[in-house]
This record gives sequence, C-alpha cells and structure tokens, in this order.
Amino acid sequence: MGMNRIVAGTAALGSGLASWSGSACAEFALNMPRGVTPVSHDVYHLHMTIFWICVVIGIGVFGVMFWSIYHHRKSRGAVAAQFHESTLIEILWTIIPMAILIVMAVPATATLVRMYDTRDAELTVKVTGYQWRWHYDYLDEGVGFFSTLSTPQAQIRNAAPKGEHYLLEVDNPLVVPVGKKVRILTTAADVIHSWWVPDLGWKKDAIPGFINETWTQIEKPGVYRGQCAELCGRDHGFMPIVVKAVPEAEFKEWLTQMKAKATPQTAQNESHPVSQPATVSGGQAL
Repeated sequence: MGMNRIVAGTAALGSGLASWSGSACAEFALNMPRGVTPVSHDVYHLHMTIFWICVVIGIGVFGVMFWSIYHHRKSRGAVAAQFHESTLIEILWTIIPMAILIVMAVPATATLVRMYDTRDAELTVKVTGYQWRWHYDYLDEGVGFFSTLSTPQAQIRNAAPKGEHYLLEVDNPLVVPVGKKVRILTTAADVIHSWWVPDLGWKKDAIPGFINETWTQIEKPGVYRGQCAELCGRDHGFMPIVVKAVPEAEFKEWLTQMKAKATPQTAQNESHPVSQPATVSGGQAL
C-alpha cells in the first residue's frame, strides 16, 4: 500500500514537472538589461559601477574578518586585546564610508538629472492606466487609442499551447520613431499603475489625478515589451506594454494612417475614457 502511494506520488510529480516545462516561463537573467536608450545605458553602467564597488568592499571586509578569525583563534593561544575605544578607528570608519558614498553619489546624481530632463522633446505621448489596459494619446497629433492584451483566451485557460509572447502581446502597440526624443506623461484613471518597459531603463508610476513625466530615445528599431509593475487589481498580470520603434519615415506614415482612421465615434470614446467595456479575467472585453 505504501509503495503504491510512493509510485503514484512520483508519477504525479513527474507529470507536474512535464507540464511546467512545457508552459510559458519567465526569461531567466542574472543581470539587468543594457537596454536600447541613452538612459538605460547610463543606468546599466551606474549599476555595474556600484556593483563592483560593493564587491571590492565585500572582499575587503570579509577578507579581514576571516583572516582575523583564523590567525587569532583560541587554539593558537590568542588573547583578545582589552581597550575601550580608538580615536583613529572612529575617524577612519567615519571618513572612509563617507568618501565611498560621495564617489557613488556623483554619477548617480548625474544620471537622475538626465533622466528627468524632458526638454527639447520632439514628440509627447500621454499614457493613462486603466483596469486593465493602457490608453495612449499623441498630444498635438490628434491620435489616441487603447492598448489591450491580445493573448487568446484559449492560451490563458490552458486549452492551447502558450505563444512566444504569452501575456506580453497587445492589439495596438505604442509606436515611436527611432532616434527621436519622446516625452512620456503617465497618469491613471482609477487606481495606481506603473508603466515599465525594461529595455527603456526606467519605470514610472501612473497615479490618478497626478502626472509624472519622463522621456525616452530608442536607438534602434525593434519591439520592446513590458507590463504594469504595480499591483492594480484582479487582472494586474494581464496588462502588458508593447513599444514598437520604427524609422521616422515609417512612423510618419503610420501617424497619417491613424489620423485617417479617426471617426466621430473614436472622438466620443476619447472624450469619455472612463466608460469602459466590462472585462473577464485576462483583460478580454465582453
């Protein structure tokens, strides 16, 4: 009886592992991406600089600690020194950490200042978070649309194999020109969301009644994916972001096509964006 239970349990575990291995899994990575924007490059280099500073500090501190433990062990007859304080040590362990923090603060401050410098932007896009989709407004261009999860319900309900971009695909991506500085304004209409595309090098909260701003300048054409990074309710995991970077000529052609598609119904929807279709799990409209 006991052996049968073990066999049954082993079979169930094997079946579970097999189904897990065939399902969609998050990409494994040991480090943050370098990204495709000047800001993402700055953030990556800052991250690596501080990482190696921490490695050197760790090697020094733990090296001295383990050396002291080994060379002053009881079996060698070591006797602990008896003293209450040392003015020199007090000065050193105050000045050295302060100097290290200053060295790290200089490049960090320069990177933060650059991240918040939205001057001279050539395009402004307003991003509004809803439960559970995004709305993009190209200010001064008269173009606006919703971007919603497009992963089929069959995949979400495990009735079909997972696609390559499972839960990271949308019906209408955000399209931007390559090499142009794009100012991005983020806000929300209901709860707090967070607009995050790792390859852009930053994450910005979308808060109801408040507008955050930042910018990006994508250096090469491609499709870059992200998702809402703030727990925003039942379908938080079904709120992907897709940014499509295209050459300027292709972007202008796309913008012309989007303007031609504008209808009175579209304008009415944009004037009352809070009234949204009901959704079921997975962000699909009823």
